[in-house]
Amino acid sequence: MSTFSAKLIHWQKLHGRSNLPWQNTRDPYAIWVSEIMLQQTQVTTVIPYYLRFLQRFPDIESVASSSVDEVLALWSGLGYYSRGRNLHQAARLIARDQGGIFPRNFEVIQQLPGIGRSTAAAIAVFAYGEQRAILDGNVKRVFARCFGVDGYPGERKNELLLWRKAEELLPESYEGNQIEIYTQALMDLGATVCTRGQPKCMTCPLQQDCIALRNDCVARLPVSRLRRPLPEKETVLLMLMKQGKVLLGKRPATGIWGGLWCLPEMPVGEDAIAYCMQHFGMKVKPLAHMPPLDHTFTHFKLRIHPRPLQVVSYPAVMQAQEQDETMWIMLDDALEAAIPAPVRKLILQHGYPQSGQLPFEKQR
Repeated sequence: MSTFSAKLIHWQKLHGRSNLPWQNTRDPYAIWVSEIMLQQTQVTTVIPYYLRFLQRFPDIESVASSSVDEVLALWSGLGYYSRGRNLHQAARLIARDQGGIFPRNFEVIQQLPGIGRSTAAAIAVFAYGEQRAILDGNVKRVFARCFGVDGYPGERKNELLLWRKAEELLPESYEGNQIEIYTQALMDLGATVCTRGQPKCMTCPLQQDCIALRNDCVARLPVSRLRRPLPEKETVLLMLMKQGKVLLGKRPATGIWGGLWCLPEMPVGEDAIAYCMQHFGMKVKPLAHMPPLDHTFTHFKLRIHPRPLQVVSYPAVMQAQEQDETMWIMLDDALEAAIPAPVRKLILQHGYPQSGQLPFEKQR
């Protein structure tokens, strides 16, 4: 075993995380769900979502036999909703092609929607004990600092170098779950010690080998991608209220909030009352003013102007024409549906202005 892997395995046994909900199991389904949720999301955020998800969907068949709306309802607020849609699609493929049994073959795993090389490797390691290298964002940061890899890790030449390092450093021993311990050590080190900001270098098991620490460039590595300032956009979301219910419409499968239920959208600058009459045939009147809500996506910032409106009249012909893409729903039920986080905030602010939270929300 290399000195690198030996140090990490020793550190993991003493200081690593060992009681996370998805640990201490060989169930590939449970491991798969955790790995998908942990993509671009911190452990502390994932845990309550993971526990609720497995309680509602204990196995692949339960996901496959459910609608994507049911899956996304439990994903609401976790962000990056394509992960939930891909997980649902993959579950249906496994049910159809694998008899509901999660595949053991690494190449087959990697071909499932939403699963790349590193995620497939993590599943293969923790579920099947395979000797596979991972290279998620945390591991890239550890390697870039330890081995002094300059340049943005996402560039092809740097990524190939990091993958080569990841393969070379795998422990050779299969005894005592070494590969699982080593893989978890890499994840834990990047998440708790070799962090992006304020790394704890003096407690790192790799400090004597770390080129970045030796050259006093820990803060500079890994090199960040050159980012332009995020563009800013604005929109208006209509909160149309009728008999205690709010109108939601289903977003297209692609684009922001794809497949989620959302408040109807209106261009900024138009008159909301005239817009509702023209597009929905509704006569409405304003309710109490609500302040703008800012929300940041990966590629832009969005300022949302909510417009709470009471529906005064709603033509019967319009009601008869409603399809599956729209629904009137009670506020409490809307909070249980597959809605984006900003819509959840707006519903809470509108319907529960005193506490700002429901008892259910406090448990989240």
